[in-house]
Amino acid sequence: MSVSLTLAHHPDPEVDTAHAYIACGVRAFEALGIRVDASWLDPKGPVDATIITGDNAHVWDEWTGWRTGTFVSGRQGERTVLKDARRLGGGVLLSPVALAELVDTDSDLPPATRSANARDGLFDALRTY
Repeated sequence: MSVSLTLAHHPDPEVDTAHAYIACGVRAFEALGIRVDASWLDPKGPVDATIITGDNAHVWDEWTGWRTGTFVSGRQGERTVLKDARRLGGGVLLSPVALAELVDTDSDLPPATRSANARDGLFDALRTY
């Protein structure tokens, strides 16, 4: 399946650092046949992003990694609200393929967190995507 949408770049360079990582997540969903209806980069504090698949949303943030739940509201520049959210775990920077597989199989891994303002190389890792 080809990528059906383009993830818009964010005007804030720090937020936009996650652009390629989230775009890889979109492609990983689509490679498993999971239709992506929308995706966007959200505000910072923490930097986060959303991928919408049907009635569900999958939200990544730099402090807790991925969580998934029923989409309630949100759009670029506005925090996404989920109903019945659960963390997917697997680390703050779960590989896009692992993300898609967890969503496809309705599974999760042990959670991990990251401190605000951590100097742990996360943004350097995001730039590798």
